[in-house]
Amino acid sequence: MSSQETIHGWICSGKGKPLEWGPEKRKHFDDDTVEMDITHCGICASDLFTMDSGWGATDYPCIVGHEITGVVTKIGKNVKNVQVGDRAGVGAQCGSCLKCNYCTHDEENICAKGMIGTYNGRWPNGDKTFGGYADKWSGHHHFVFKIPENLSNEIAATFFCAGITTYAPLKRHGVQKGSKVGVMGIGGLGHYATQWSKALGAHVVALSSSDRKRKDAEALGCDEYVITNDNEALEKQQCSFTHIICTSFGNNFDWGKFLGLLKPNGKFIMVALPDSPFTNIPPGIFIMRQVSLVGSAIGSPEEIREMLDFAAKTGVKPWIQKYPMKQAPEAVQAMRDGKARYRFVLEN
Repeated sequence: MSSQETIHGWICSGKGKPLEWGPEKRKHFDDDTVEMDITHCGICASDLFTMDSGWGATDYPCIVGHEITGVVTKIGKNVKNVQVGDRAGVGAQCGSCLKCNYCTHDEENICAKGMIGTYNGRWPNGDKTFGGYADKWSGHHHFVFKIPENLSNEIAATFFCAGITTYAPLKRHGVQKGSKVGVMGIGGLGHYATQWSKALGAHVVALSSSDRKRKDAEALGCDEYVITNDNEALEKQQCSFTHIICTSFGNNFDWGKFLGLLKPNGKFIMVALPDSPFTNIPPGIFIMRQVSLVGSAIGSPEEIREMLDFAAKTGVKPWIQKYPMKQAPEAVQAMRDGKARYRFVLEN
């Protein structure tokens, strides 16, 4: 069992090092703190990139995991949004300045001073942030969310990264009845993007590199399935999409081919985050068709609350496979091996 001052979790001590269960110092408790016993934590590709220093040097040792659900055990005197005993969750962001123009206009995810990550970050007092491959979590109440009654903790967990990463940009960029959305990559993010787009009223087309996930795509609600190396099939889709959401990005990406699928004023939404720069983007199509290439950083607290309510009403939910928390290293390896269909969830 952990004391108030200590958590126990799966510690990554360096690139290429095995995960080891052990103690780390808990965040200092203050008037804005929520403490939780973790029940579940999803496994995200971001966890792997961080353990591998794929997005820059990681501040080791780290405990990853930012799709966290649990039960609130203690709250500071400023906390009003959750109570002890509530089921609650937290995603990839656990802090921001809360004072800049973005934070005061419901855009805390793009805080001018930079967001504080749920792991591999630092609190203003210097304490390290630790994630959900652990028994307990502590953080700022502004980024903690009460879970709707009809969503279990195991189902709710992956909404807090994969869910909001796809919901927020689709809603923000106007996906609705009459939209035609292409979903590139039917995986952890893509299987959410498919369901959100369908629930928002769009015609949804899976854009996949092989026929392997056709049945899954149909079960998730896709109206069409197009194999991206079938040039004849792609030609029939030219200039027909209002939106494309890219959840999977490989080397030698053919920007011209995929941007050409967009209608004038169409949006290419990039939520994949590769570890190499974009290259060979043809500029002409941006001028002649007025298409936009847009990014999205998770979502704001307001968007997360909206997403949870929308999921509770529409029945959108992830396809998950559970592992006991004690088997986190095996689950991480299975994630590396591409075996997730479509999110792994650790359970205490």
